[in-house]
Amino acid sequence: MSKTPQQNPTTDASAASVIHTQAHSSGLQQVPQLVPVSPGGGGKAVPPSKQGKKNSFVDRNSDEYRQRRERNNMAVKKSRLKSKQKAQDTLQRVNQLKEENERLEAKIKLLTKELSVLKDLFLEHAHNFADNVQPVGTETTTTNAENSGQ
Repeated sequence: MSKTPQQNPTTDASAASVIHTQAHSSGLQQVPQLVPVSPGGGGKAVPPSKQGKKNSFVDRNSDEYRQRRERNNMAVKKSRLKSKQKAQDTLQRVNQLKEENERLEAKIKLLTKELSVLKDLFLEHAHNFADNVQPVGTETTTTNAENSGQ
């Protein structure tokens, strides 16, 4: 058995994570993996857009803060309404599909009964037809006897 080769971990500029490449035992494909730099390894990587904002102090009495909160509140309200509407649409669609399913099941039952009746009629007719048909030898004799009598 061969050991899987591994590259040494390298840190990037943010030191949030490293790319760790591990090759499969076949040696044909390398799979990059994100590995946390910190020894604990339990933290989440912070996106670059959030890194600088973490330590900044926000004055809750400022107009900018109030505008942001107002925009956020409107966005949350819009999102919740959209989610509620989507749930209602889904429920309505489910009810429509249930009704359609019930109609189709009733139609299946009706068509199954009709098929059964038609099969019975066909088999009865085929059975009666087979009983009325005479063997080939006797049929010719009766026909010849009828013709000679005329």
